[in-house]
Amino acid sequence: MFQYFRKVAGRERSERYDEHLAQFLTFIAGAANAGGYIAIRQYTSHMTGIASAAADALALGDLLKVEAAFAAIFSFVAGAGTSAILINWGRRKGMHSQFALPLLLEASLLAGFGVLGEWLQSYQGFIVPLTVMLLCFIMGLQNAMITKLSGARIRTTHITGMVTDIGIELGKFVYINRNIALHERVIADWPKMRLLAMLIFLFFAGGVLGAIGFNYSGFIATLFLAVLLMVLAVIPVIDDLMSVPAATDRGPENKSR
Repeated sequence: MFQYFRKVAGRERSERYDEHLAQFLTFIAGAANAGGYIAIRQYTSHMTGIASAAADALALGDLLKVEAAFAAIFSFVAGAGTSAILINWGRRKGMHSQFALPLLLEASLLAGFGVLGEWLQSYQGFIVPLTVMLLCFIMGLQNAMITKLSGARIRTTHITGMVTDIGIELGKFVYINRNIALHERVIADWPKMRLLAMLIFLFFAGGVLGAIGFNYSGFIATLFLAVLLMVLAVIPVIDDLMSVPAATDRGPENKSR
């Protein structure tokens, strides 16, 4: 089991473990997104929707909503930037936990949110914008980490691209190949479709469980997500604490992405 978690979030990567980590993170993103909606009646993983809401608010002259939307987008960008900084710093130091560091930060933020959420709720004008910014930061942090880790092959915080890719592959499947001598054969990528279907299912399942958990337990429900992230991240961190990290990048797994 320890070896599995060392591989799933560690420095040495393979396509198999990239996909396993993506499945965990997609479930967590779905749960956090749906739970956040129960808390504040706003989804926080979809920047397209938030940008559209900002445009609508500006057209209607609601400047407070415009400011809130841009604060959410800024938080998402800040989360992605923080993830890139942590990964590149860890890579420069040759750390086993270069990809686990953003997970550890995400776990800490979710744990703090779970513990302090009920107390913050007493400050009605404070909890909603803080929650939106925090969850957008977390979504950006996570999305940038899996993007760098997989070479931009996988995203986990929204499913628009996944649904699009499934549509593309289904189009390839029903395409009738003619004049194959003149053109490359069009073939559907079934392993890719299976992965995308699994990620969409996990995002949905995480959303259902996140909404149920938050509805019954309140903010404390995020502690389950924090613990899951901590389990994913802790082995590479322990490996770094028990060894002296290399001073420079080594191996093909440390190429910049």
